[in-house]
Amino acid sequence: MSEEQEPRQYGEKQEKQEKEEEKQEKSWEEKWRHDPINAAVWAIVLIWGGVVLLASNFHLLDWLPFLEGWSLFFLGAGALLLLEVGLRQLMPAYRQPVLGTLVLALVFLAIALGSMGCWKCILPCVVITAGIYLLYRGLVWRREQ
Repeated sequence: MSEEQEPRQYGEKQEKQEKEEEKQEKSWEEKWRHDPINAAVWAIVLIWGGVVLLASNFHLLDWLPFLEGWSLFFLGAGALLLLEVGLRQLMPAYRQPVLGTLVLALVFLAIALGSMGCWKCILPCVVITAGIYLLYRGLVWRREQ
């Protein structure tokens, strides 16, 4: 190998390595720009939490004896996450794996329903939701192939 080829190969390797590092190191803003649904849902969850906790502090939720501030927060957050799952399944441009979001939504809803005294309806709702999700994934999976 000549002396000219060694630096060129080393330079090419270094350039490739730098490009790979740039791909891996996306900035926080780029990640949020590529996934506006996730950004919007979590922003709305935080706004919802602030509004509910503020209303609870001013005793505006006292007319709901079975519902406390945290229960209402988890109920709304779970519903918003379920909305995100639905949007991701309906909009092909934003389709991503949603199982983690679905599980988190079910956990939030279970917390809310459990604190309202609805323990007997939590497990059936989880089973029904999981069945609907599996049925939907089975139908979509077959259609895409």
